[in-house]
Amino acid sequence: MWWPFSSTKDSGVSTREDRQICWETRDQYFACLDSIGVVKAGDEKNSGACASENKSYEKNCAKSWIEYFNQRRVIAEAQKDRLAQANTQAQNAKRQ
Repeated sequence: MWWPFSSTKDSGVSTREDRQICWETRDQYFACLDSIGVVKAGDEKNSGACASENKSYEKNCAKSWIEYFNQRRVIAEAQKDRLAQANTQAQNAKRQ
């Protein structure tokens, strides 16, 4: 399978352990963002919140992975909003 991510290793190949660590630190960082109500990664920097989680995330994930995950986070949140709107509209249409 082809991965659209660059590696964090000099060898050009990331190991399963590297990916697992990246995903775990990403999840910790995103959980912190969720706890303070921030969707777009980086918007919390002025408040100083999630600094240690972000540092670990940036240390353990390739830059291209970080860009991808951060974009997917924003897209997924927008999709939730659109799905909620569509469900509301469908329920309203059934009532009429």
